[in-house]
Amino acid sequence: MFQKLSLLFTVPDLRKKVLFILGVLVIFRIGAAIPVPGVDPARLKAFIEGNQFFGLLNIFSGGVLDNLSIIMLGVGPYITASIIMQLLTMLFPRLKEMYQEEGEAGRTRFNQYARILTVPLGLLQSYALLILLIRNQVIPDLSLFGFAVNMIIATAGTVFLMWLGELITEKGLGNGVSLLIFAGIVSGLPLALRQELFTFTPERLPTLIAFVVISLVVIAGVVIITEGQRNIPVSYAKRIRGMRMYGGVSTHLPLRVNQAGVIPIIFAVSIILFPGLIGSFLATIPNDIVQRVSQFLLTVFNNQITYGVIYFVLVFAFTYFYTAVTFDPQAIADNLQKQGGFILGIRPGRPTSEYLARILNRITLAGALFLGAIAVLPLIVQSTFNVQALQLGGTALLIVVSVVIETMKQVNAQLVMREYEHI
Repeated sequence: MFQKLSLLFTVPDLRKKVLFILGVLVIFRIGAAIPVPGVDPARLKAFIEGNQFFGLLNIFSGGVLDNLSIIMLGVGPYITASIIMQLLTMLFPRLKEMYQEEGEAGRTRFNQYARILTVPLGLLQSYALLILLIRNQVIPDLSLFGFAVNMIIATAGTVFLMWLGELITEKGLGNGVSLLIFAGIVSGLPLALRQELFTFTPERLPTLIAFVVISLVVIAGVVIITEGQRNIPVSYAKRIRGMRMYGGVSTHLPLRVNQAGVIPIIFAVSIILFPGLIGSFLATIPNDIVQRVSQFLLTVFNNQITYGVIYFVLVFAFTYFYTAVTFDPQAIADNLQKQGGFILGIRPGRPTSEYLARILNRITLAGALFLGAIAVLPLIVQSTFNVQALQLGGTALLIVVSVVIETMKQVNAQLVMREYEHI
């Protein structure tokens, strides 16, 4: 492993890719450190710490709300746009065909629509966020021109991050958006460790032990579920072309337990953030009906049990949804039939598609339950043992470990490809 990692810095083209990605992540962190004008740091800190919704949004967006930076929205609008586009594939067959059947060109055009949708979503989210912060006196009241400028800056920051993520993805060493979220989460570790060291007391020892134990369990579980797969045996019929014989070999079709990776967590967090934001925004409007709606939203999403149940259901549902979008049993069955392949004991065509769908649903159940359990585990620990430090640990660890695993797989693929080129 360490030998392969050393190759990343000894092979010139791989070294350039790694240094480029590190440079992009540095630019991301520099942007997160540049605040918008007129922010009251003390009020902002108190506001974030006293609001569960903004605490979650701050960690998920990479700490860009700590000082209300120029990239205050993070990659949230882009992720939301991607979710909307994925949902639309279930309603419009043309979009589904574009994403699944038109190859790389279709996916490129599909992603372009998501990028375009990011801009109006960024403007809408920046408007709501700025209004909320102004009414809570976190930032001073702005003129119309100043308000418009801050909206444009926030939206431009999201578009800039989206572009940086695309640049990272093009290098083939990981998903750009996931790596930006990963960098934001990891960037808060030094400060958290420093605070723990300076505030450590013997009474906090059980909390730290619980944190370490749960972290190790989450890491081990994520690795096991992410790497787990069921191999479906596939055989190919013998074919004679001219004087040569083709086929007649046996291989397997791997079906991963967690086919969706970390995407369900990212999608679920993006969705669950909005009701709290809407509730906080409506709370400042002097209207009885609006106030009741706001109070209902805030009550529901500030209740740990309700919040945890909704979070679990969203993660569970998005796991199945994203798996259905990215893995089409009918397309796999058709490709096997065209290539002369078949699953032992299963007829080609529709029976093969139904068999694959049935197996995939069963193994995805385990992955969906695991992801949902890990997502709400910190809430369960917090309510049971009153361990405040673990409120967000599960989600953060899940994202970090999953991103590391996926990135290492792509790095290994790059190294294997280079070895073949030199044979």
